[in-house]
Amino acid sequence: MANFAQAYSWLNIRFLLEGLWVTVEISVVAIILSFIIGGLLGLLRYIKIKYLSAIVGFVIDIIRNLPLLLILFFTFFGLPNIGIRPDVILAAILAMTVFESAMVAEIIRSGIQAVDPGQMEAARSNGMTYWQAMQHVVLPQAIKKMIPPLVSQFVSLIKDTSLATIIMLPELMYHAQIIYGQNTNYVLPMFLALAVLYFIVCYTLSWLSRLLDRRLGA
Repeated sequence: MANFAQAYSWLNIRFLLEGLWVTVEISVVAIILSFIIGGLLGLLRYIKIKYLSAIVGFVIDIIRNLPLLLILFFTFFGLPNIGIRPDVILAAILAMTVFESAMVAEIIRSGIQAVDPGQMEAARSNGMTYWQAMQHVVLPQAIKKMIPPLVSQFVSLIKDTSLATIIMLPELMYHAQIIYGQNTNYVLPMFLALAVLYFIVCYTLSWLSRLLDRRLGA
């Protein structure tokens, strides 16, 4: 118990919270960017613009089948070889945005396809243009179907920030490693603290998604 008390000193807790803030900060930026970019890519795949949709689909399939760790290596170690030198935080955001955008694009495309085609036909027969029907009829229904898989993907993103320890991103996992690297008796207390902090962040996101789902379903 003495090891736990020492491991959870205010100095160590504050150091962990500083890492948690970096984790949350990077996750929020990557979630926002990937939702915007993934939304546009998903729409491009759905509306099937000649050649362009096929190219976008090909690129998305390539990214979805690459490990995130490889993309992290590329952004941090590979880009400097072509004259682009992002710092560790920008490299992590870039890698996660690229990876998550591909995942989000497929979720959005699938969500739109899950809406009964008759909804679009009915809207068009009532005088709406294609984009009016998409905006006012199809997308509102599709968004309800997208919320669970999107939230699941974003929760995975938060947990995947721990992979960025490999490029020395000063996030939660990296800070925990520094603490127990100074005293191996702190390994178990740090792992327990990591579990609690990741759970709080991920559960909060899941709870907000359920709240949003109920509001949209009302």
